Amino acid sequence: MDYIIKLAFVLLIFVYSWFFQIQNQEWDTLRSMLKDANNIAVHDAVQELNEAALAQGQLIIDPEQAYATFKDSLESNLGLDDNLSPQAGSHFRTKVKIIKFDILDESSGVTFPLLYEDSNYGITKYIQGPSVIAVIQTEHPVLISRTKTQEAITVPAIQEYRFNE
Repeated sequence: MDYIIKLAFVLLIFVYSWFFQIQNQEWDTLRSMLKDANNIAVHDAVQELNEAALAQGQLIIDPEQAYATFKDSLESNLGLDDNLSPQAGSHFRTKVKIIKFDILDESSGVTFPLLYEDSNYGITKYIQGPSVIAVIQTEHPVLISRTKTQEAITVPAIQEYRFNE
């Protein structure tokens, strides 16, 4: 009887550890997918230039078009619908949120290079030219119910134009 109790205890610890490892792998996978998709989306968004300003020699990013392109890129790369909720077959189980979407260019009154800092999301970067900065977030995957809730997966990305000097 003593042997059975010890074996059950060891089995319980093994199963708990196994699920914990699966949950951590799921977190790594989702974070990697979010980071890749965010990098692609800001790259796509920064290319949406205002054609009239470009004809006058200014690199000004069209904010509405850039945001729409950013959102479309996230949807197609992560398998999301128009509300950024996962579609059937997506790796995600919860909605992806766009927490921050900023455009820094000549129209916003900044001069380059500049030191961009956002302590809320841990971003510090010298920016050399017009840029798109975005932060996206989704809920941490939960396979094991615990008393401590996990923080959401938050991923920042910056894409900039660099001027050749």
